[in-house]
Formats: sequence, C-alpha cells, structure tokens
Amino acid sequence: MSPVKRALFIGHVWPEPRSSAAGARSMDLIQALQAWGWQVTVSSAAQLSPHRADLSALGIDELEIRLNCDSFNAQLAKLQPQLVIFDRFLSEEQFSWRVEEVCPEALRVLDTQDLHSLREARQQAIKRGGEPELHSELAQRELAAIWRSDLSLIISDYEMSLLQQHYGVSASLLHYYPLLSEGRQPASDFDGRKHCLCIGNYRHAPNWDALQYLRRDIWPALRKRLPEAECHVYGAYPPPKAMQLHNDKLGFLIKGWAPDARAVMRDAKLCLAPLRFGAGQKGKLLEAMECGTPSVTSAVGAEGMGNSETWGGYLADTPEAFVDACVALYRDATAWQQAQQRGDALLTRFDRQSHLRQLRERLSTLSVERDAGRKANFIGAMLRHHSLRSHRYMSQWIAAKNRFPAAE
Repeated sequence: MSPVKRALFIGHVWPEPRSSAAGARSMDLIQALQAWGWQVTVSSAAQLSPHRADLSALGIDELEIRLNCDSFNAQLAKLQPQLVIFDRFLSEEQFSWRVEEVCPEALRVLDTQDLHSLREARQQAIKRGGEPELHSELAQRELAAIWRSDLSLIISDYEMSLLQQHYGVSASLLHYYPLLSEGRQPASDFDGRKHCLCIGNYRHAPNWDALQYLRRDIWPALRKRLPEAECHVYGAYPPPKAMQLHNDKLGFLIKGWAPDARAVMRDAKLCLAPLRFGAGQKGKLLEAMECGTPSVTSAVGAEGMGNSETWGGYLADTPEAFVDACVALYRDATAWQQAQQRGDALLTRFDRQSHLRQLRERLSTLSVERDAGRKANFIGAMLRHHSLRSHRYMSQWIAAKNRFPAAE
C-alpha cells in the first residue's frame, strides 16, 4: 500500500472561486492535487467568508490556523505534509520558517497569484505620474519569498520575463502556470446579446479604480453614442460608494454580486475592463472569451494573455479610443464575430489539461531533485538564514506577548 501523500495549502484568505480569479485559481490547484492522489488540507488565518468554497463537500480538510502562534507548529507536526503551498508571498513570510523548522523535507511552493509589487508600483505611478518603481521594499520582500521557495508558480509570461531578465531570478525556481481554460462554451450569437458588462471583486484595487474610471471618463460619452445600451456592473463586496455610482438615467446599473458570473457574461454583448493598472492575468477576460463575449480592455488588462492583433476584442488606453472600440463591436456583427474567433484561438494557450500535466511533471521532478536544487540556490539559503530570522523572532516575540500580556 502506497504511503499517503499529504499537501498543505496555506491561503492568505479562504478560496472564493465565485468571487475572484484568484479564488478560482486556488481551487483549480487544490482539486488538481486531490486528483493526483494527494490528501489536501486547506488552511488560513483569515476569517471565514460567506462566499468561500464548501471544501468539506469536496472531501478537502479544513484547518483554521493563527498568525504568530506556536500552535501552528503543533498542527504541522501532526499533519507532516510532504508539500506545502503558500498562496501569495505574505503567507510565505508568515509561515515558511515554521514549515522549514518542523518539516524541513517538505517541498515549499509559492503561488504568487500575480506580482503584488508590480501591481502596487503601477498603482503608485498612476497616482503620482512617471514610471513604476520596481525596486520598492515590497518588491524586495516578494522577490525574497520567491528565492526562498523551492518553486514559484507564475501566472503571466510577462512576469516570467520580468523576474528573470530584470531581477535575475533563476529559471529553475519558476514555473509558468497561467489561468486554465477548457475552451469556449456554447453561447448566444450577436443578435441574442445586449448591453455591456463590467465585473470584478471590488476589494481588488485595480477593479475599483477601473469602475470609477469607466463611470467618470468613458460611460457618459459611450452612452451618447449607444443610447440603447446599458452597463450592468457585477462584483463581490461592492462598497457603499460603489452603489452611489448607480444611475438609471445613464443606464449605469450596479447589480452587486453575481451568483453565476458566467450566466451574466453569456448574456452580455461586450465585457468592459478599462484597467489602468494591475498585474498577472485577468480572470474576467479569460471568462469572457470562454463565453464568446468580446471585450474591450487596456494593454495592462490583456498583459500575459494577448496583444492588439490576437485579442478577442479591442485594446484601448484612452477614453476616446475605448468608446470608439466599444461602438465598433457593439454595432458591427462582423467585427464582433471576428473578435469572438480571435478569442477562441487565444484560449488554446491556456489549455487546462496541458498546463496541469506540465505542473504535475514539474512537481514530480522537484521532489526528486529537491536537495540538489536547494544546494544550488545559495541566494535562497542566505535569505532563509537572514530574512526569516527576523520574521521568526518577531513572530515569537508577538506569541510570547500574547501568552503573557502586561498587567492592566
């Protein structure tokens, strides 16, 4: 009888596959491990959320953990995982030193989701003008987590190149693992669609900025040229200020959370995503192509997926160009159908079975070559020695303070 393979997934938040692309990506990875024969435990120190996946119904164990608490060490010792996946570099910072201490032979894999430091740098560049600052403290922290890990999963080919060419990260530490697709699903044709769709989790800063930009700088002009069109805005966790953007007269309708995002995407004639900053891949744009819905987005929106020649719609980086692109697709059935066909072709880059097979092979190879890889990664060893000591001592100080609070 083969020994049980145990994998521990440490989430910065609990997976919410119906709220965000990040949540869907996490569930894809968790269920892939399960299909490959791993006994998977999902853990998080975050509060339980109303939209989180029902893991127990899928036969996946749940484990609530605490930050800066030695109880996690005891949980690790009991579980004894051979594979630990950190969801985002923040989880790696908090918990990897404990994993290395209790389970030194466990493979440590970081799923970056996207490069947070790149997203933050672009956001700050929008606020102050100028070029993004790629050497921030956040970038140093994120790159340190990548170097410390046995392997990091990178969602975007653009970010793969940036990490290797700009930051000098070894290709042996990286694996390209994009959002996954099973290709286009059955959907209505041009005449069976109406209105525009804007969708996204509005706790995510790029989505909230894009919604304000769309409402303020794009939609009024677009509505004048397409008076019959409405913009239906969906997304998880809309703040009260988002609800204030609702305007019946302008046809700008805030709908809130969509229980089935694909259903509303299949009904829309266009998907609008005027993203001014961000990183990684945009799940809503992949989903638009899967639903046969042409999209209009920015260059940063299409990054890591396609370009102006291959995009399943149009790319536009000014309000005027965005409006023109929307009108052209909304009114011209031929242009709309050609965009749909480009989207169909682009989806083949993200074939689910192909990328899952490559990941499984990489993890299998990594388990055999673990010790040699760690020996070759001197920078990672150095960072684990120095950087994680500071995280360790700070965490232990907080844990001690919590055990022995000062007298009131």
